[in-house]
Amino acid sequence: MTGGSGFLGAQVVERLAEHDVADVIAPRSLEYDLRERDAIRAALADTRPDLVVHLAAVVGGIGANMATPGQFFYENAAMGIHLIEESRLAG
Repeated sequence: MTGGSGFLGAQVVERLAEHDVADVIAPRSLEYDLRERDAIRAALADTRPDLVVHLAAVVGGIGANMATPGQFFYENAAMGIHLIEESRLAG
């Protein structure tokens, strides 16, 4: 799972634990910067997930969102697109 320590992701991880879902892996961005394709490839190779739940996002407060909305949009879109494609390629 990406974004497992964020606002929404932490709730999803908690709910999965309540339902005895085995081996929920939620690495932090310090381990794998999902804005980089090589990091996505490494994360998939290292964890070999059966399923990917993508909840990670580049976020900031209101000021940051107003100052750099294009950058946030680009990084979040690229993260999602690359994660989907690299997951497809990894099988």
